[in-house]
Amino acid sequence: MKEIVRRSTRRIYLGDLPIGGAAPISIQSMLSVKTSDLEAASRQIRELVSAGCDIIRMSVMDLDDAKAIRELKKVSEAPLVADIHFDYRLALASISHGVDGLRINPGNIGKVEGVQALVAAAKERRIPIRIGVNSGSLPTELIQKYGVSAKAMVEAAMGHVRILEDLNYQEIKISVKASSLPLVLESYRKLSQLCDYPLHLGVTEAGTMLRGSIKSAIALGILLEEGIGDTIRVSLTADPVKEIAVAKEILVSLGLKNGLSIISCPTCGRTRIDLIRLTEEVEKALAEYADIPLSIAVMGCAVNGPGEAREADFGIAGGKNEGLLFAKGEIIRKVPENQLVNELVAMVRDYIGSM
Repeated sequence: MKEIVRRSTRRIYLGDLPIGGAAPISIQSMLSVKTSDLEAASRQIRELVSAGCDIIRMSVMDLDDAKAIRELKKVSEAPLVADIHFDYRLALASISHGVDGLRINPGNIGKVEGVQALVAAAKERRIPIRIGVNSGSLPTELIQKYGVSAKAMVEAAMGHVRILEDLNYQEIKISVKASSLPLVLESYRKLSQLCDYPLHLGVTEAGTMLRGSIKSAIALGILLEEGIGDTIRVSLTADPVKEIAVAKEILVSLGLKNGLSIISCPTCGRTRIDLIRLTEEVEKALAEYADIPLSIAVMGCAVNGPGEAREADFGIAGGKNEGLLFAKGEIIRKVPENQLVNELVAMVRDYIGSM
């Protein structure tokens, strides 16, 4: 696989997590429950962290949400980011209760004195600020000037950046999200040529599990392959935990993250085993090893199956009601279909246990 040369960006820290400056690309998601609902928010935080989420964002809509941050910090192993619109006082309250980062747009967060106050508080604790521009909420004057376009997106972002830079603040991360893939691509490409701040990638309002995963994989995959992007979120109309699985698969597929790769063929008339069931069972049984850099092949027939399975670390090549078990390119034995999954999983677990 061709090595991806990542764009050089300055490094910032979200809590102890490095972002930019060649740090690993981090995965972000967002709570779908009210932040001040401590029981629900704590449960979702634990689920996200367990799934491999690196950064957790949450809406701070009132003072109760801001106050909840202190308790949620005790629960979360991942840094927490407060998403705030229009009211700088909620940003100040979030900072005072220990938040690790802010997502705001300083141009619409309130009066100049308020922006100065929150920047001073963020600077004191080295709390990064993400400037988040969305195509659906561009300033009216920029829409009138450029329409909903990459030029409007980037000018909006850089206008917010200048507000922070004028206050001598550079702990900045930027996103320019849209639901249109061409607009996302053009906006991030333009932005990456204008500044060296870390960029957070995402397709906003991407859609349901299937549609949103496809749109996100296309846009994020293209940009990441071009070396653009330091953090990512796959925004789905689904359980946020599912966002993490899709994001990890994108990064693993591009070689930007170590992880388990499961290779399986499409079914066809040559298949004589229940390939769909076998693959789903293997995927489920090995889910706990998602961060282990291994390739597992589950192949359906004798045409391409043995070759593909031999290329993987471990694999199955199916026959009629049976299959061959492979390890590191060698045939281990022939196994009845009803024993294939258990035998494969046992072999993988033994190997991981010996690492």
